[in-house]
Amino acid sequence: MSLYTTGELAKACGVSVRTVQYYDTRGLLMPTELSEGGRRLYSEEDLSKMKVICYLKELGLSLGQIATILKEEESDAVIDTILEEQLFVLQEELIDKQKKIDRIKELRQALKKKDTTLREAVGDIALIMEYKKKRRKVILTMILSAIPVGILQWGSIILWIMTGIWWPLFVWLAVGIPYAVVISRYYFKNVAYICPKCHHVFLPKFGEAFWANHTPNTRKLTCPKCNHRGFCVETHRSAVEETEENK
Repeated sequence: MSLYTTGELAKACGVSVRTVQYYDTRGLLMPTELSEGGRRLYSEEDLSKMKVICYLKELGLSLGQIATILKEEESDAVIDTILEEQLFVLQEELIDKQKKIDRIKELRQALKKKDTTLREAVGDIALIMEYKKKRRKVILTMILSAIPVGILQWGSIILWIMTGIWWPLFVWLAVGIPYAVVISRYYFKNVAYICPKCHHVFLPKFGEAFWANHTPNTRKLTCPKCNHRGFCVETHRSAVEETEENK
């Protein structure tokens, strides 16, 4: 069985030795054994686990969230589903980019030949760009709508601390609580979740999803099909519609 020192493991994963040592102190990746001289030694399984941790970190998960997932009884299934979903996203991006390349080539040919396919090629590119704009609009709407609520919140807190005037906090509560409900409903209308055990794609009830423990990519829910409760991987709502169409 191959064993790696801290330096060798760090080099294989493209991180610093200090990072490996820090993950050890956090309990995320402890060495398989110690040498007679007290050096940490890591196995092939440790190497694979380290690569998973690094990738989940790249996806935006905090170390605390990664630790929570790794402690799950079905952690391998959750991680596999996350990787499967990310693979699907990347493949879709590749397909989308290839379509754009093909359309650009067609457009260039049409410009050279001055034939009737020019208008059709331009139309297809316009549709792709319009889809991107609509997707960005949803995200931008959430960000912009949160700015005034955030300003009101922190302004009220600062005013209370500095002057003792507390009534603006009630104004913020009167605005903030309904806003949180509305924006949450808006969010959950646009997402669905994949069960890591049976891969069923489902729409959770609002109350369960709102209060569930979550990471940027997962949420702890109960699958309505197999009743498994654990971290389910978040995806776009269209995945449910696509599943229904394929039945």
